[in-house]
Amino acid sequence: MNKDVIVLDMIPVVIPAAGYGTRSLPASKAVPKEMLTIFDRPTIQYIVDEAVASGVKDVVFVTSRGKSAIEDHFDQNPELELTLERSKKTDLLEIVRSLSSKVNIQSVRQKEMKGLGHAVLMAKNAVSAMSFGVMLGDDLVEGKTPGMKQLIDRQTELPTGCGVVMLMKVSDADVSKYGICEIGDEKAMQISRCVEKPRPEQTKSRYAIVGRYLLPQDIFQKLEACQSGALGEIQLTDALNQLAKEGRLYGKVIEGRRFDAGDRIGFLEATLFYAVQSPHKEAVKKLLKEFA
Repeated sequence: MNKDVIVLDMIPVVIPAAGYGTRSLPASKAVPKEMLTIFDRPTIQYIVDEAVASGVKDVVFVTSRGKSAIEDHFDQNPELELTLERSKKTDLLEIVRSLSSKVNIQSVRQKEMKGLGHAVLMAKNAVSAMSFGVMLGDDLVEGKTPGMKQLIDRQTELPTGCGVVMLMKVSDADVSKYGICEIGDEKAMQISRCVEKPRPEQTKSRYAIVGRYLLPQDIFQKLEACQSGALGEIQLTDALNQLAKEGRLYGKVIEGRRFDAGDRIGFLEATLFYAVQSPHKEAVKKLLKEFA
C-alpha cells in the first residue's frame, strides 16, 4: 500500500475553468460555462461537491478573464447572509454558508488559452503535494463512490509516484473525441500508451479518458518539457504518455455514470437526472410526460 498518499487532506484538486466554452455558445458568451445551472446549482458546484465527498479539502481553480463569478460563488457574501438571517430563511442561509466553508479555494490565471496541459501547468506553484487531482468541469461523475475517491482508492494500491486516470469504453465513432489509453496489462489496468484524439484505425483501444486524473507532482516537469502542437497547445495527454512509457500510469474504469455537460444533450441528460433525484421528482416526471 502506498502510505504516502493515503491522507486525503494532502491531495488537492486542480479544476481547469479558463476555456471559452464554445460548445455551450451562445449560453456561455457572457456567463462562464461552469456557472450554467444544472437543475438547481451551477455545474462547477457538482464538481466541487464531488471533490469534498472524496475527502479533498483544497481546490485550485485555473480561471481566466471574465470568470470571477466562479470565485464569487464559493466566497462569503455577508450582505446576502444577513438578509437571509433576518428573513429567517435558515435553510437557504445554511446552503449559502456551506459554499464558502466546505473547502479551501484559491485560484490562478491562465492568461492564454494553450490547451489543457498548459492550464494544469498554471497550478504548479499552488500545488506542493506528492499527488494531486485534476477534475474537468465538463464531466459530471455520479456513482456510489465519488469519482475522485475511486482514483484515490486505486492509487493507494500502487507504488509511490504512479498516476491514475478514469476510463470508459467508447464506440468507434467516438474514439476521435477523446484521449485514448492503450492497456498493456489488462488485470492491473496498466497503461502502455496515451494518444490524443486518434482516428479509430490508429489504435485498437476503445478506453477513453474521463475528466478525472490523479497525478504525481513530477507531471509538471513533463508538461514543461512538452512541445506545443500545431495550435500552440500543450496537451496533458502527451505528459500522460510519458508517465505510461515509464510504467507509472494506470487506468480505473468508471464505476457509475458520466455526463458530458459541455454537450447540449449531455447537459440536458444531467439536468433531468438530478431533477428526478430531487424532492421535486414527481413534478418533473409529470412535466416529462406532458412534453413527451
